[in-house]
Amino acid sequence: MLNVNNVSVFFGGKAIFENVSFQIQTKDRIGLIGKNGAGKTTLLKLIAQINTPDNGSIDYPQQYKLGILTQDLNIDTSKTVKEIAYQAFRRVIEINEELEKLNTELSSREDYETLAYEDLLNKINEYYEQLNLLGGNNIEGDIEKILKGLGFLQSDFEKPLSSFSGGWQMRAEMAKILLSKPDLLILDEPTNHLDIESIIWLEEYFKSYNGAILMVSHDKTFLDNTTNRTIELVFGRAIDFKLPYSKFIVQREDIYQKQMATFKNQQKQIEQQEKFIEKFKAKATKARQAQSKLKMLNKIERVEIDEFDTTGLNIRFPDAPRSGDVTLHGQKLEKTYSNKTVFKDGLIYIERGEKIAFVGKNGMGKSTLVKMIMDEIPYSGELKIGHNVNIGYFAQQHDKLESDKTVFDTIYDEATDEWTNVGKVRGLLGAFLFGDEAVEKKVKVLSGGERARLAMAKLLLKPYNLLILDEPTNHLDIHAKELLKNALIKFNGTLIIVSHDRDFLQGLTSKTYEFKNGKIKEHLGVIQDFLDKYALDQFRGLEEKNIPAKTKSEKHHKTDLNLNIDRRQLKKDINKLEKSIEKYENQLKDLKAEMMDPDFYKHPEMSDIIKREKELNISLEKDMIEWDEKTILLEKLDE
Repeated sequence: MLNVNNVSVFFGGKAIFENVSFQIQTKDRIGLIGKNGAGKTTLLKLIAQINTPDNGSIDYPQQYKLGILTQDLNIDTSKTVKEIAYQAFRRVIEINEELEKLNTELSSREDYETLAYEDLLNKINEYYEQLNLLGGNNIEGDIEKILKGLGFLQSDFEKPLSSFSGGWQMRAEMAKILLSKPDLLILDEPTNHLDIESIIWLEEYFKSYNGAILMVSHDKTFLDNTTNRTIELVFGRAIDFKLPYSKFIVQREDIYQKQMATFKNQQKQIEQQEKFIEKFKAKATKARQAQSKLKMLNKIERVEIDEFDTTGLNIRFPDAPRSGDVTLHGQKLEKTYSNKTVFKDGLIYIERGEKIAFVGKNGMGKSTLVKMIMDEIPYSGELKIGHNVNIGYFAQQHDKLESDKTVFDTIYDEATDEWTNVGKVRGLLGAFLFGDEAVEKKVKVLSGGERARLAMAKLLLKPYNLLILDEPTNHLDIHAKELLKNALIKFNGTLIIVSHDRDFLQGLTSKTYEFKNGKIKEHLGVIQDFLDKYALDQFRGLEEKNIPAKTKSEKHHKTDLNLNIDRRQLKKDINKLEKSIEKYENQLKDLKAEMMDPDFYKHPEMSDIIKREKELNISLEKDMIEWDEKTILLEKLDE
């Protein structure tokens, strides 16, 4: 059991948090939440023994092992991915080296009856026991499992980390920490650089993890799926409930409402008592009674109401100017870096007012396509921006912010006539939580979250009818994300959003483009529809990879299955579906060619053609799912 005892941290004479106390026990899965600046990362670093508290203490059990993943990496990028992973087994490697020496010595000894020989045997046994406890019996298998789970390919294992982006370097560091199997995993925003597939894998991994986990995350779905306890840092103190995030919020609100009702009732009683005292304290006949009531009033234990931080971003995007019916249309899109093709034969078609999600593993081309749309990189194929489309772009890195400018000048220098008033600019920045002092900060000293808020504020300066947001939630707290999501729901233009945050996308987007294995695939429906299908596909994939040897009863079941299913009819159905799919694909191809005509917008049947294209896509998706299911069933029958 780890004990945090009355810990306080002060900065510039002000308390970041004060007298925070709680315990962490084995199997605890704690989500540490709070607004940006509440001290979450500071508390993680105290528990990880990177920093020390100004007051209070943290007590650890003997031989307690900590593992921490922070946002500020200090990693040797000259090492390969596999070498970084091997660092988790440093002690295992040392023990194996010692054992090799001792076993070599043992083979040359013949003094079997001596105490020295017995001591040597005991030492070897102790090392083997340590090896067993450290779980070093299958290093290669463990490394492969974790690295692949976090999205690395087998071919990536021997590559130096310097050849990967910062996000992938973070994954390698996470792999090392997971492989070291600490008693307490301390994770600061572990999902920030993970795609949806890796996040889902990590959720499953945490279910069987033997130690405790303490994490800061702004991903509500991830918190709900992985935690059993929530600690919120608010106004310098900690609120602790043994509940995952969503249940914690409901419970917290319920407690607040009860506190408020009790508080109002007590205030009413106090007000009545005070009126009586004030009215009769000067009257001889009532003075004693008034004095008695005053004493009782002074003894009352006043009801306190928990304080919750309700300040937040005030976001409303300007009304979108009207554009053409088709916002964006691309076909035969291809992008190649050196000898690697990111994707090819890509097709994308977005109409005015649609809200689109780009999802898929990192490196599959989501941000690449965004850069192609923004004409930042060369590419092959046709990509047409619709009539009167004006793009507002939120880049993942915010590298277009000028580092030597102040926060105020960043906005003021680009302000349109509507925003040239100093008071209005300060008001806009205040809505994005930049107070009087913060507006004079230079961009280069801003935190990741502050830079993200500033870049988002710039999008409100001008009216856009296409917003392209590349990972906009990475540095926003949960409350800020909800406010941004609500603003985007109300936005009456077209939206393309690259994100791995399932909760943020749900209810916001109505179509998903999946980037996978060099292809761009369109999925109609909300993000949950896509995830449900993804989960089914993953299950099938696991089924195909890990089919165990069939037992006698399973073979008997397969015989029963054969009896109940007409294989010839199944083959006919598959053949029929293949022809149907081909027909739909050809019809869509013809429609797309017609829609690419520069005069298509003048076509009298334009609306009917667009409607027909949608219907064909739905029919195609339905047939492909059915073909997939029946093909897998036939394969099972043929095993």
